[in-house]
Amino acid sequence: MGLRLGDTAPDFTADTTQGRIQFHDWVGDSWAILFSHPADFTPVCTTELGAVARLVPKFQERNVKVIGLSTNELKDHAAWVDDINRVNDVSLGFPIIADVDRHVSQLYDMLDSEQHDATNVVNGIPFTVRSVFVIDPKKSVRLILTYPASCGRNFDEILRAVDSLQLSDRRPVVTPADWQPGNDVIIHTKVSDAEAKQLFPEHKSLTSYLRVTSLAE
Repeated sequence: MGLRLGDTAPDFTADTTQGRIQFHDWVGDSWAILFSHPADFTPVCTTELGAVARLVPKFQERNVKVIGLSTNELKDHAAWVDDINRVNDVSLGFPIIADVDRHVSQLYDMLDSEQHDATNVVNGIPFTVRSVFVIDPKKSVRLILTYPASCGRNFDEILRAVDSLQLSDRRPVVTPADWQPGNDVIIHTKVSDAEAKQLFPEHKSLTSYLRVTSLAE
């Protein structure tokens, strides 16, 4: 059975472009985003890493560390980062794991299936798919996204999801479809009507179970 929401993110030791890390120690008291790539020098990955590099300040504002993963060696990563910086006009400053033996990819169940894409099998081990794991300071997995190798990810959406997760940790609310920070939120069903009146006196009840409110943050 693969990794599920609420599970403890597997710990591991790995070489990265910023030195050897013990993952849980590296995360520390921060949130973390671990995202994988099929291989270095691939076109979609190059655009994705550039997108993340541009968003690093926004992730830092939210106490989120980002770390990439690819299955090439560190020397390949170094040359690839040069390409990423040049193509995207960025200065990539976060670590990329060199998961040459695919140990981390297997721990996090990030491998494609041969049935899905037999061309992406090297030495009997499938390529990594484009997975994203959002991990909180308690090292709990809070969100999992998996994309096929052909589909680039929307990291603005991942940033939005982090905002939603962190908001729901602070307040007894959840976020509706297409929510953006500043929009109305939904009062959690665990909050009684009496409590809702005290906590959110201006809220509106659309149904007996759907109560919405604005939220000053």
